[in-house]
Amino acid sequence: MPNVPRPFPAPSDLLGESLHLLRLTGTLYCRAELTAPWGIEVPALDGLMALLVVTSGHCLLEVDGAEPRLLRQGSLTLIPHGIPHRLRSDPGADVEPLFDIPVEQVSERYEIMRHGGGGDLTHTTYGVVHFDHVAAQRLVAQLPEVLHIDAWDEDTANWLSSTLRLISREALALRPGGETVITRLADILVVQAIRSWLDSAPEANRGWLAALRDEQVGQALALLHRAPERQWSVASLAREVGMSRSAFSARFTDLVGESAMRYLAHWRMQLARMHLRRTSEPLSVVARRFGYQSEAAFCRAFKRAFGVPPGNIRQASDEVSLTARGWDGAPAR
Repeated sequence: MPNVPRPFPAPSDLLGESLHLLRLTGTLYCRAELTAPWGIEVPALDGLMALLVVTSGHCLLEVDGAEPRLLRQGSLTLIPHGIPHRLRSDPGADVEPLFDIPVEQVSERYEIMRHGGGGDLTHTTYGVVHFDHVAAQRLVAQLPEVLHIDAWDEDTANWLSSTLRLISREALALRPGGETVITRLADILVVQAIRSWLDSAPEANRGWLAALRDEQVGQALALLHRAPERQWSVASLAREVGMSRSAFSARFTDLVGESAMRYLAHWRMQLARMHLRRTSEPLSVVARRFGYQSEAAFCRAFKRAFGVPPGNIRQASDEVSLTARGWDGAPAR
């Protein structure tokens, strides 16, 4: 039977796969009822993304080194890297540290904040989220410090407006299942905001995102992503994508920023760490799953990558959670 060339996904499909992996985990939502004057100082939230939807009223967003930005009703703002920022009703309003403001804890992952001086009312829904998958982390790493969507095309604006209204209604009503509805809707909003950025931002044509769009390097990345357990080499990847070894190696490193074998090792380790947190498989099975011939070789590579043996990651996974009591190590309220 003749060999049939393996079909490769189009570059847009590779981006689509990465967006598909943008699943929010460890999500905490705060519905805020804010009356002017008010101000909130949000500290650094390392490893987390903040999501802010203004469902009524308006506020100012301040980030060091940038001009204050007016956030209007219906706007969506992502702060992908968890940098410190301030939210105010107006430029002169005093700010209070976020974790000094009392909240009503409705559930482990949902809280209500009522704060301010009794004037004009602003409603916001503020989410703090985390992405586990290495593809999602790679994509998020290229996003700007603040990603703000205020003006949408007509078609997008229609469904966005409906989605924001539904979030607002769920946040206000707190009906059974409301947390799940808001979380799923937030998935959609985050992906749509990133898609909008991908379509328009010059930075989206650099680095790993540019590599996904490249015909040969994108094909190689697809192979590594889908079969990390295979014993890949630079030569075998070059053959698969129809390039010479030297040309492929140079192009991969130029676009991705690291060699193909270093990328594969990092990809395997990140997948393995995520897998260890979710399963109780023996380490020998995990090692084979991610391309290592022995448990000892896997453990050595894991410790080089993360500074601790894989067993430590598995133990820690039972202890780490993002809850209203403290956002990823923030002081308890």
